[in-house]
Amino acid sequence: MVDKIDKNATVLIIGLGNWRATPDALGPKTVESSPVTRHYFKYAPQALVEGMRPVCAMAPGVLGTTGIETFEVIKGVVEKIQPALVLVIDSLSAQSTERIGTTIQISDTGIQPGSAVGNPNRQAINQQSLGVPVIAIGCPMVVNAATIASQAIQVFCQNNNLQYNPQTSLNAIKPVLSYFGGSLTVTPKEIDDLVENISDVIAYGIAYALFPDISREQLELYAS
Repeated sequence: MVDKIDKNATVLIIGLGNWRATPDALGPKTVESSPVTRHYFKYAPQALVEGMRPVCAMAPGVLGTTGIETFEVIKGVVEKIQPALVLVIDSLSAQSTERIGTTIQISDTGIQPGSAVGNPNRQAINQQSLGVPVIAIGCPMVVNAATIASQAIQVFCQNNNLQYNPQTSLNAIKPVLSYFGGSLTVTPKEIDDLVENISDVIAYGIAYALFPDISREQLELYAS
């Protein structure tokens, strides 16, 4: 999709998540490493190198710390700067422990903030709601404790030639998690390194897609 956007059109990068919670900080961390150039076009065009396009970025925070719906912030910015493309980066919840920090998902159908942690009623961020194409990029950083427990029960049943029933397993897990409001999210102890490394991978992947003819050394000069 990026190659179909006019080279002079503005691209907006959005880093979703709470920068104070490490597993949820993938989006803001990616913004920190992303090349931001839009302001140079107006205030310092001589500082730009050939092949640059206007790129801006923001990390709008989360409802719990700002009191503002993330979608409302993004919608307002989109209406003001009118980008040709919006790139949204967010931490995801894995359905398997093996996928934490190992897969990067890319979709052109947008994203719904908070859905991974039990907030399904939030406004989706997609082309229909913003009026411009949206590419969502994410990586699993957490997994529900019920998923881990269910996997452990399934392995136990397989190793002992026992029949595994997902619903029976879930019914056994629920009372244990009831002390935590019925939900408990788990993340690896190496989460700091995971977020740091994967945010760099995503940031430079975006940079190479937006500025294919520019070296990494030059791109680093424009990181936000």
